[in-house]
Amino acid sequence: MSNQNQIDQITERVERLLLRYEELQRTNALLGEQVGVLTHERDSLKSRLSAARARVDALLERLPESSAHTLQTPEGTER
Repeated sequence: MSNQNQIDQITERVERLLLRYEELQRTNALLGEQVGVLTHERDSLKSRLSAARARVDALLERLPESSAHTLQTPEGTER
């Protein structure tokens, strides 16, 4: 194999690697954006869950004591 042929093959491989690298950079940027969106969504859901828990706790506090002792579990048995 001639030196020029080897250089051409190496050049072609380097060009393919550069293209692949650029593709991976774009993919990484898109995945980074998705992570940001999902992180925001998760934080929003955690906040909503916390608010819902606070509302449930407030409602439970308002229940009369006699009702609190006879609450039913999902299986239908008393707690």
